[in-house]
Amino acid sequence: MPEKEKKELNLNIKELQKKLEECQKLQKEYLAGWQRARADFLNYKKEELKRMEELVNLAKSKIFLKFLSILDNLERAKALIPEDLKNSDWVKGIFQIENQLRNFLKEEGIEEIKTEGEHFDPNFHEAVEEVEAKDKKPGQIVEVLEKGYLLNGQLLRPAKVRVAK
Repeated sequence: MPEKEKKELNLNIKELQKKLEECQKLQKEYLAGWQRARADFLNYKKEELKRMEELVNLAKSKIFLKFLSILDNLERAKALIPEDLKNSDWVKGIFQIENQLRNFLKEEGIEEIKTEGEHFDPNFHEAVEEVEAKDKKPGQIVEVLEKGYLLNGQLLRPAKVRVAK
């Protein structure tokens, strides 16, 4: 092979090597960019799922609050049933509906906040009134006016209570 052809061949090889190095550099940049974009997308997807879950929980909590109002009214009605009607099949049926409602709420993660005799906690209780109570310590709950509830461990509705002075 003549010398001139060898030089041209070496130049072509060097140019090709240079182009190959540039392509490899670009390939690394593109791969890193793609990996970052993929990680960003996966993070976005997780955040979006979390937001959707929060939205569903918000909607559920509004519905559950309405169910709790119904349950409160059933309890009030239960307390006012005349003695002669307490053994009525109709009244027993209403109590069965109340039990079904309680079981449904429990299955959905709703639990009642313990209040009677507990110390007042502003995170879970709403003080409606302070009253004199000889047999109670100051800050202790004397009476529950409206039960409070948690939804999956988070406050859904605070208990409305009377507290000892």
